[in-house]
Amino acid sequence: MSPTRGLTIAVPRGALFPPTLDLLDGLGLDTSELRSNDRKLLFADVGLITMRPSDVPTYVEAGAADLGITGKDVLMEQSERAIYELADLGFGRCEMVVASVAGPDPAAEALRRLGVMRIATKYPKIATRHFEATGRQSEIVEVKGSVELAPLTGLVDAIVDLTATGVTLEQNGLIVRERITVCTARLIANPVSHKLRSAEIDYVLERLRAR
Repeated sequence: MSPTRGLTIAVPRGALFPPTLDLLDGLGLDTSELRSNDRKLLFADVGLITMRPSDVPTYVEAGAADLGITGKDVLMEQSERAIYELADLGFGRCEMVVASVAGPDPAAEALRRLGVMRIATKYPKIATRHFEATGRQSEIVEVKGSVELAPLTGLVDAIVDLTATGVTLEQNGLIVRERITVCTARLIANPVSHKLRSAEIDYVLERLRAR
């Protein structure tokens, strides 16, 4: 039997991919094929599926994977998903921030003059909740590409985005105005799997805590 007791795990591609593979190596899984094959997505022999981090909760909720690893930002944006968050894995640390062009705060000025500020983000639900919780009226503009471009062209007053180092913001003349939350990689589970395969999942959690 595999070191993860036959469980299927959804693995995130992108920035979380290398540390996730290191984690899986620590559990005793052979990740050499994942490291050497960029195009293959399903590794049935070791019970791993690779995908975009934002898709991990979809596969776990549907039961196509028993466990998954993704960022806290994804879980916050998809808070309606019927999944269990089991552990903070500690890697992939980023901050969700409000940022705008350097100088006088354009968002604060828009709020003062118009009573509403325009915010660009890839995380509309997180942004909406944040500004509602702080009693500010916002118009959310959802973008898919480089969100830093939006305030530079005058499309919006500020952005809500995830930053690891702040370098991209700085290079584009943006500064952090507010810090919303810290996000790290999390282990999530399908509720049915968590009930029916609790022994296997508990075993994985014990291995994680012992590393």
